Amino acid sequence: MSTEPSDVAPGMALPELEAGVHLSFSPSGLAVVTLAKPEKHNCFDELTIDRLSTIFADLANQEGVRALIIRAQGKSFSAGGDLSWMRRQAVQVYDENLTDAKALATLFARLDRLPIPTIAMVDGPAYGGGVGLVACCDIALATPKAAFSLSEVKIGLMPATIAPYVMRAIGARNARRYFQTGERFDAAEALRMGLVSEILPDEIALEHRADKLIEAIFLNAPGAVARAKSLVAELEFLPIDDDINDLTATAIAKRRATEEAKEGLSAFLEKRRPSWQG
Repeated sequence: MSTEPSDVAPGMALPELEAGVHLSFSPSGLAVVTLAKPEKHNCFDELTIDRLSTIFADLANQEGVRALIIRAQGKSFSAGGDLSWMRRQAVQVYDENLTDAKALATLFARLDRLPIPTIAMVDGPAYGGGVGLVACCDIALATPKAAFSLSEVKIGLMPATIAPYVMRAIGARNARRYFQTGERFDAAEALRMGLVSEILPDEIALEHRADKLIEAIFLNAPGAVARAKSLVAELEFLPIDDDINDLTATAIAKRRATEEAKEGLSAFLEKRRPSWQG
């Protein structure tokens, strides 16, 4: 299985290349979003935001899609906001700015809430909103060429729509530092803080590791994977008490009653492959 995108996107609109985003699928059900404005370091503008947000909304309801990889062309993963776009924002009235900000917030929320596993492949710098994409993914793989910065304060702004996801990934203590200093940090520091899951030595190793993760994911029951992901979101900030115990007991009881769970148990007992493995 390869994480290299195909040119076929069954059931979806053709990629809007002017937005700098390419969507493709493998026959096995892997969706690949490629940030495709290498000449502009894969920065965001209103077209990019709209395209990504639409893709994530569509993928949430697309049958047969079992995982998503986000990767990028060129030397950068994403440099964050496009300067021309930000200049346009600077002269907008408050209501227009709020509309733009809500569109960006919706993009990150849709990626974060996708009911499939998501993997970011970071082989270059990720700044601002690029860090947000990484933080919203379930798994982030990086090479030593990856570098990160929450640099908004350098131009009088702040990390805002990405803040909940970045804080969840790196913790409030680290967020206090990097939100205020705008320092650039490397893949090793990102790994220490939890923003990055693994560091691979080069692009080839990055590709190989992503393939292995997708292979592992595709061995699992799709419905169970989706419910496991949503359960983490439900439990994340709650105290461990009787209500939590009731929630988790109810969750597994409902899961045991599904046809997917029955098939998984039967396949295990009968020493055969479950239906979702083909």
